Amino acid sequence: MSMKKFFILLILLSFTFIIVHAQQRVVAECTVVYSIHGDSTADKDLVESLKSSFKTVYIKSNNVRTDLVTTAFKQSVFYDKSAGNAIVLREFGNNKFMTKLDRTSWDKQNAQYDGMQLTSSKEVKTILGYECKKMLLQLKNGNSFVIYYASNIIPSVKDFEFEFKDVPGFVMEYEAIESTGKKLYYTATKIDVISPVPASKFDIPTNGYRLLN
Repeated sequence: MSMKKFFILLILLSFTFIIVHAQQRVVAECTVVYSIHGDSTADKDLVESLKSSFKTVYIKSNNVRTDLVTTAFKQSVFYDKSAGNAIVLREFGNNKFMTKLDRTSWDKQNAQYDGMQLTSSKEVKTILGYECKKMLLQLKNGNSFVIYYASNIIPSVKDFEFEFKDVPGFVMEYEAIESTGKKLYYTATKIDVISPVPASKFDIPTNGYRLLN
């Protein structure tokens, strides 16, 4: 191949790379609501409790707040990408607890996801108007779960959910296994990438919570 043809090929490849990546938009401010449901083996009590359970994710620049609301408890996780730390608030009835995690503690808590293998699939589905690709995530301990992600958008903060930090898109549906061994499914039912997220969503309570180490 002549030097001239080589440079022409290089330019074409670079142009293709720019087009492909230009189609993926970084979402730095959004609100996403996920419904939660169990699999076919879930008992009636669990199915009933999940009807009023939901998860909401707020992303604003380098900050993420994740609210999980169930009939048994409420949990809010505030993650700061710049500092790499997190604050976890939990409410069980009238009992309120706060846990502060620095970068080292956050990484340690999510160590099970290190070295995870991601396997792409040709299967796709549409969720809230986004074409979502299927992917299998395999953990070192042998556990695995399936996700569907929108490849044309990507969150500005990815490691607030550590298991999804290497996924090349916005996760719209995924599986999770709770402590009892039951499998739960989270599916995005609403996504707002236009309305600003109020800064007050990231205000941390200064009292009323018992600090846990």
